[in-house]
Amino acid sequence: MTDPTSFKVGLIGADIQLSKTPALHRREGAAHGLDYAYELMDIHALGLSESALPDLLRDAEDRGFAGVNITHPFKQAVIPHLDDLSDDARMLGAVNTVVFQNGKRTGHNTDWYGFYESFIRGLPDAKRDRALLIGAGGAGVAVAHAALKLDITHLDIFDCDNSRAERLAGELNARFGEGRAFATQDAGVSLSSADGLIHATPMGMPAHPGMPISASLIEPRHWIADIVYMPLVTELLATAEKKGCRTLSGGGMAVFQAVGAFRLFCGREPDASRMSAHFTELCMAEGVA
Repeated sequence: MTDPTSFKVGLIGADIQLSKTPALHRREGAAHGLDYAYELMDIHALGLSESALPDLLRDAEDRGFAGVNITHPFKQAVIPHLDDLSDDARMLGAVNTVVFQNGKRTGHNTDWYGFYESFIRGLPDAKRDRALLIGAGGAGVAVAHAALKLDITHLDIFDCDNSRAERLAGELNARFGEGRAFATQDAGVSLSSADGLIHATPMGMPAHPGMPISASLIEPRHWIADIVYMPLVTELLATAEKKGCRTLSGGGMAVFQAVGAFRLFCGREPDASRMSAHFTELCMAEGVA
């Protein structure tokens, strides 16, 4: 019989050793009086290739995990290995949380909710007539959905794989109405007409240094939102802040996607304010807040 106060969960991805998600989950679990273990399954640290995903899922399931979080590069690749999808995950075609229950693997997406809640709190009065999204992968799909939920009227989407940007734009227009989303092959031209930029690729993380766009294209009138939170202030955000832009770090999205995942894993209602405070504490301890 399963112990309702004991949970094992994990995170499957690449280059995730600096992730704050395990600490957020463990602390919140402890606050609920739970024996809550959270394990990193980093393919690079383990010397594995991306083809190891099915084995990692099977291993976690066999060891009695309640579920796993999924991050780059597996948010879309994981779907064929699941039995079912939540409405959000099916609609978005991307998964960041897998729940193991009754012999079934069900994929969920809490990323879009994470970005939505973070934006509402961090840039509540930002102008939202037009924005540029860089990145149409698993995270970009969720962020794009959140962007249109935030009433961004016109969303340009740039991706190094233009067909992926075109596919995402088509899906968004089918969901929200024609004329809302557009694939672009020139991010610079798009940003010159945009109110803000949303960055949704791994660039800016320690393993993927750099900026997704030239600093010369960023103007003080822009708001800049980054989903990367390791480091909390990426090169993109630091550059934007020096120019006087309003910025939004990936920290809020990290917290609120964790809020949603915790709820799914153990059926308890997490305290979002407590988790946000803990996240800030973790960042300060590392000298990045």
